[in-house]
Amino acid sequence: MDAAFAALGEPRRREILTILSGCELAAGAIVEAMQAIESISQPAVSQHLKVLREAGLISMRAAGTRRLYAVDHDGIDAVVKWLATIGDPLGAFAQPLDALATEVARGKRQLSPKRESRDSRSA
Repeated sequence: MDAAFAALGEPRRREILTILSGCELAAGAIVEAMQAIESISQPAVSQHLKVLREAGLISMRAAGTRRLYAVDHDGIDAVVKWLATIGDPLGAFAQPLDALATEVARGKRQLSPKRESRDSRSA
């Protein structure tokens, strides 16, 4: 479990997990996706993939000469189950966050007519 949390502590590794969510990709495609986000070398991405694989968060399978990577749901589930043992992660913040979301939505509704009338005056 410690290896999983250590792996998740690195922002680039979390980004790789996001890229892999819901699909299986070749290492080259992961490198391209990461390079679209930030400047990172192929060896650096490979190292991150190795750490994620050793932590049990992703799996790798060979398909000819390619290596295909996917999220290992058993590893992710183990992390989620452990987090659940310490209680609701939002806990006391859940209701205030819901209230904030309501106020933001209300503010957007109130701004919309003002924007439209301002836009029509400037046209």
